[in-house]
Amino acid sequence: MRTRLANRSARLLLAAAAATALAATTTACGPEDNGASAPAASASTSTDASADASDGAESGTGGTDSGSKDSGSEAGAGADKGGDKGAGEGGVGQSCGTNDLDLTLTPKSQAGGYYQVTAKAKSGITCYLDVNTPSVSFGSKPEGVASPVGQGGEDPIKLSGSAVAYTGISPKTTKEDGGVEFENVIVSVTDEDPNPAELALPEPAVVEKPIVTNWSTNPGETVPVIV
Repeated sequence: MRTRLANRSARLLLAAAAATALAATTTACGPEDNGASAPAASASTSTDASADASDGAESGTGGTDSGSKDSGSEAGAGADKGGDKGAGEGGVGQSCGTNDLDLTLTPKSQAGGYYQVTAKAKSGITCYLDVNTPSVSFGSKPEGVASPVGQGGEDPIKLSGSAVAYTGISPKTTKEDGGVEFENVIVSVTDEDPNPAELALPEPAVVEKPIVTNWSTNPGETVPVIV
């Protein structure tokens, strides 16, 4: 009888121990604990990711703004430098060569007869007559070279569009008979000009000790006379 009671008591103790262990296990790993801890971890991860994304976006925006400002600043500085350079290069402009000009010759009756030469820049050209007196000669011999008389004169003269300059050429300044007859006169802006212009005279002219005036924008100042 005692053996049965002992066995029964042992079984009851085992059952109670098993129940206690099961309850402890259920308490430690119950669904409410799992459910509470998992969302907390997820929320923490989501918050960190959002913060990182926000920081990245702000950093990216700041980089874009900085790059845009820097690029604009550098571009503006470059434009200013280019503008200064362009203004500096403008200066007076290019000197006229004879081939930059349209030259026309017109006979005049004043002062015993002379030729008025009008200079105009060709279409699309802007240049300056830097040398006061043109180089003029009848033929290639020294006696055919016209001497400057110093009348008129502007230095420099800008030629562009409809602007013109004048010079006057007298082929003969002596009163005696004599001289050499020519049908053309050679005109250039300087002695060294590689492209002189040869202008036809309306009729052959007797040339002896010719003279030429300075360039002027006033045709009245280019009537050649010996003072």
